[in-house]
Amino acid sequence: MSSATWRNFFTYNKYAQITARAVRQSLKESERVVAEKRGTTALKYQQWENGVGGPQVLLKPEEVKKVGKSAAV
Repeated sequence: MSSATWRNFFTYNKYAQITARAVRQSLKESERVVAEKRGTTALKYQQWENGVGGPQVLLKPEEVKKVGKSAAV
C-alpha cells in the first residue's frame, strides 16, 4: 500500500485538517489549548453592488455553527 493512498479518499485540505487535529490532540494540555485557539477561524465578507462595497460582516465561528454552511457561502 502506497503512502499516498489517502488521496483516494480525501482532498488535500481534508487530509491536512485530519492530521492537524491528530497533532493537536497529541499535545500536552497547556500546549493543546494554545494550538486549538490558533486553529479557530472566522469569516469576513462584503457584498458589492454597482462597484460599491457594502459594510463588512464578520461571522464568528459560534455564529457560523448556529446559522449553518449555506449562509457562509
